[in-house]
Amino acid sequence: MSSHPTPLDERECRRRLAGLAVGRVVYTVDALPAVQPARYRLGADGSVLMTADAGSDLVCAVAGAIVAFEAGELDPAEGTGWSVTVLGRADVAPGPAVNTPTGTITVRILPELISGRLFRSTGPGRS
Repeated sequence: MSSHPTPLDERECRRRLAGLAVGRVVYTVDALPAVQPARYRLGADGSVLMTADAGSDLVCAVAGAIVAFEAGELDPAEGTGWSVTVLGRADVAPGPAVNTPTGTITVRILPELISGRLFRSTGPGRS
């Protein structure tokens, strides 16, 4: 991949996020970093929306916390791709019931900062 990724503007970051369905939520557990893959969608207000089991460690850890969310596509063979990171406060709300004793919770990350990078091939002998 290029050693000099090109920044993406916020509009392009949101457009790219809308095109994927799986990303990674980054949060802390007992002051240690944790990363978990998550299915998501974008809300009408641009928030990142995920569904989790109500009693899960994720829901307990992120309620009211500042978290990061990252999604992107990278092609290691070509050295190209992109990555978008969203930083914001997570809140939780009951979601539609599922076949679990605890039901589900919608985790909503309201973006406070969105940044993205485009990685372009550096050509032969990529570095």
